[in-house]
Amino acid sequence: VSDASGCSMIALLHTGAAKFPQNLLPRARQAVCSLLPACVLKGYGSIVSRKLASHGFGASMAAMSSFPPQRYHYFLVLDFEATCDKPQIHPQEIIEFPILKLNGRTMEIESTFHMYVQPVVHPQLTPFCTELTGIIQGMVDGQPSLQQVLERVDEWMAKEGLLDPSVKSIFVTCGDWDLKVMLPGQCQYLGLPVADYFKQWINLKKAYSFAMGSWPKNGLLDMNKGLNLQHIGRPHSGIDDCKNIANIMKTLAHRGFIFKQTSKPF
Repeated sequence: VSDASGCSMIALLHTGAAKFPQNLLPRARQAVCSLLPACVLKGYGSIVSRKLASHGFGASMAAMSSFPPQRYHYFLVLDFEATCDKPQIHPQEIIEFPILKLNGRTMEIESTFHMYVQPVVHPQLTPFCTELTGIIQGMVDGQPSLQQVLERVDEWMAKEGLLDPSVKSIFVTCGDWDLKVMLPGQCQYLGLPVADYFKQWINLKKAYSFAMGSWPKNGLLDMNKGLNLQHIGRPHSGIDDCKNIANIMKTLAHRGFIFKQTSKPF
């Protein structure tokens, strides 16, 4: 039924497009983007693109219509790794600081920030930490302190145009721990300020549960399984976890999900 209705919509728009007022064509294209089911777009995308290009809809219409527009220009995917042991050591310190800049229109990765961080309270990594994260002592020895890394994050944000008030961006994490517990806790311990852009975020677990109707108890592994995605890299590698988060977000966006802030204002 959806295929038939989709074909009808394509045919109707094709036959009527020549008579369409030019100033209304963009709205018509938006209507097509929002109304055509993904399965129809997948099967008929090339046909739509060919038929409508001559009427001012643009050759990239089919690609653009694969998912609705998001509320943010950019998503900043973040996943910390920190010092750890069993029983847990205190305070924990961030040792890997990765961010992926995800374009909110294409859901593709445009830029990467990735640094390792020298822990100062517990400078020697435990065997448990290395086994869990894959981070060895040589990867953190001699690296910048958290304060220095935060300064470089700010420089990267400025260079990427993310500090422009007209650019809407938001961080995305797998859970609330990274930006609700880990970063503010360590900054408080070290007497460092927390930048405002770290104070609102999207918890991917909550977004996934809204989209799929089930809570991912095992985090990224459950989300990849639920979406039939292959896991990228090794679990608990910060940069690999970011790539998995980005892949899950892209898949949900293609299914029509609109991402919204899940954190409460500070």
